Amino acid sequence: MASNDFKYVVQDFNRFYIGARWTYGEMMVNEYMPFKWKAIIAHYIMKAVDPDTTMENHIFFLTEEDFAYQTYRELKAKFKMNVWVPADGKRNRTGHYESRTYSIEEIVKSKELHDRMDTIIVEELQLSKLQLMSFAV
Repeated sequence: MASNDFKYVVQDFNRFYIGARWTYGEMMVNEYMPFKWKAIIAHYIMKAVDPDTTMENHIFFLTEEDFAYQTYRELKAKFKMNVWVPADGKRNRTGHYESRTYSIEEIVKSKELHDRMDTIIVEELQLSKLQLMSFAV
């Protein structure tokens, strides 16, 4: 993959979509990143994580006790992922990737996702503008 794949910031009426390959340090200096998200990263997430860590790598190592997990949960963060679906020999004769969206709670609590994390491609973080606006920093 190219070095800038999954490094983007897009918004629509309700949400921000942030590519999961950004490191937290890169997000802090990107001019298109929402300011409130940068403030949340600086105050809550980067205190326990290295600036060179990507969201893609970070989310699979969170526990329910981590403050970063609690922050993502309060924001009702969702992650869009491409999950490998193995062949079942019936309808699905060959394996394929399927795009799915998971909440941070589902990711942290799912043993299946953790066991298969090497075959999962995390694409983006989806943040509700309303949740971001109402989050107190």
